[in-house]
Amino acid sequence: MNSELEKTRLPIGQLALDARLERRGVVMDHQDGFVWLRPEGGGTEWTARPEDVQPLDVREQAEALMWARVANANARSRGEVL
Repeated sequence: MNSELEKTRLPIGQLALDARLERRGVVMDHQDGFVWLRPEGGGTEWTARPEDVQPLDVREQAEALMWARVANANARSRGEVL
C-alpha cells in the first residue's frame, strides 16, 4: 500500500466529516479505495472518497460524540436499539 496514503488515512473509530455529502460519521473501514463511514448514532454505512473525508477537530469531536451517545441512549429508551 502507498506509504503516503497510510500517513493520511484516518484511524478506525475517528469522527469525520464527509465534505461532499456534508455528513458526519465514524470511520469504520478503508476498503477498495473508499472510506466506510457510519452515522454517529448508528445506522447504515456509506462510502466516501478519501479526499472528501476530513477529521473533525477535538472540540467538535467531543460534542459530536456526546450527541451521538445521547441519540443512542434515546433510541434505546424507545426500544429501537438493543
